[in-house]
Amino acid sequence: MRRHIRKASIERLTTETQISGNLTIEGSGKYNVSTGIRFFDHMLELFTKHGGFDLTLKANGDLDVDQHHTVEDVGIALGQLFAKALGDRKGINRAGYFVLPMDETLAVVAVDLGGRPALVYKDLVKVRLVGDLQTELVEDFFGGFVNHAGANLHAKILYGRSNHHKIEAIFKCFARAMRYASSHDERLKNLLPSTKGLL
Repeated sequence: MRRHIRKASIERLTTETQISGNLTIEGSGKYNVSTGIRFFDHMLELFTKHGGFDLTLKANGDLDVDQHHTVEDVGIALGQLFAKALGDRKGINRAGYFVLPMDETLAVVAVDLGGRPALVYKDLVKVRLVGDLQTELVEDFFGGFVNHAGANLHAKILYGRSNHHKIEAIFKCFARAMRYASSHDERLKNLLPSTKGLL
């Protein structure tokens, strides 16, 4: 029997950012993303493609002040979308990881959707900007995501030269890990993936 398609929509309005989004977990990699930061858009696009999700996300932020509010709030919004779409999380794999080589760079990401937010992030990026994105804000993006998705996320670059490749490899790993963790396991069906009986 085919499970229902898990979808969610949000609208998050603050004095600093206005974000609207739609997510389908059982998607086909379709995206329509606009944050005002082109490299960040690219990372969200490839996350959607490699995760097999569908994502529409529009963010208008106070980029004249700094990119921080926009990047972090998009992470919050994406976390909220996944939290809503996952619902009670019954029958999901819950945890997933992926190791990905991107030319000379090797990345690993592991995620647990068990409801306990935590982040360990080490990207080895050595420049202030990649494209038009302030690189230190990638960690803030993931911080916003884990706190609102109820996710434990560890992301690490083991080695690499290109700072572009380091960030891109992490987003591709993030996508693949999330794809597995959020997928249903037919053997679990309606079981909650926890011995506690609560996530």
